[in-house]
Amino acid sequence: MFSTRPADRPAAEAAISELYRLIGRTPPRFHWVSSPLMAVETVPSGVRPAESIDRLADWPVPRRLTTLLHTLYMELDSRLTYPQRPLDQLIGAQVRAPLARSFDRSLQEALPRARKSRYDWTASWYVAQEPSRIAHYDALRRAAGVVFATEQTRLLDLWVEVARSCGWWWPRDEVCVIAERPAEMHTEPGDEPGEIRLHHADGPALRYADGWDVHAWHGRPVPAWVITDPSVERIAREPNVEIRRCAIERIGWASYIERAGLRLVATAPDPGNPGSHLRLYDMRAETKVLLAVNGSVERDGRRRQYGLTVPGFLRDPVDAAGWTYGLSAEQYSQLVRRT
Repeated sequence: MFSTRPADRPAAEAAISELYRLIGRTPPRFHWVSSPLMAVETVPSGVRPAESIDRLADWPVPRRLTTLLHTLYMELDSRLTYPQRPLDQLIGAQVRAPLARSFDRSLQEALPRARKSRYDWTASWYVAQEPSRIAHYDALRRAAGVVFATEQTRLLDLWVEVARSCGWWWPRDEVCVIAERPAEMHTEPGDEPGEIRLHHADGPALRYADGWDVHAWHGRPVPAWVITDPSVERIAREPNVEIRRCAIERIGWASYIERAGLRLVATAPDPGNPGSHLRLYDMRAETKVLLAVNGSVERDGRRRQYGLTVPGFLRDPVDAAGWTYGLSAEQYSQLVRRT
């Protein structure tokens, strides 16, 4: 899922061919593309217009393969004995859950927002496979020594091989489209244990060999300008508040405030973060920005400075800080330390 190694085409084709046979289908021709974008943009020879990727839910092969896979999941679950349940829960917490979060919050969110993509990836066949669940059962037998039935093991091996050997893939009746893996991927630890998210401050976080790329800021997909050329003017024109926030963080809140010429309204010691100060600035009509210092230490040992937009009627920085927590200024002042 997060590999940048070249696809093992023979292994992927052999495993997918066997999956086709198991649902009573003749193995397909394989059409390899350089990126998921090309899977949308390219129509392989012999594919009917009605089989366009936008109608994937209507294709019979994905439905049958999904049934085959989910039946396998139920059979594997039924093989777990009571003494194995704690191991199952442990691997679920350490393998399946982090992978699912990483996929949902990073890759699955990034791809539909990438330039030129016309496809709703959240309904895609690839998502239906639940790659984190495949990894879960593979870890159960490898790390925990859980033994499954021979036929279940054989089928699980096929799904594991596909996940291990190639990128995203889409099965049609006679043609299977498979995307190569990305040539480059930049990640960082996410907010929860084991989570990985896309992030790169100096270029694309995800790049394919054909030049298709995705820029991301701490897991949030963003337009390329946010990373490569953020400016006060572009931020002012951007309607999406999350993209504006990412662009400001890319510049740095203190630098952005200086460049944008925001007027300081008031400053006050931060009662929820002793030793730090709160600064309240006019930002735009009916909006102010509160500049604060994070109450917890980042991974590099520093405390991050960040800005929070607050209603324009607020005039006191402590009132503004309390408002972000749903508290009054007096209640906020009584916090031992905020996070």
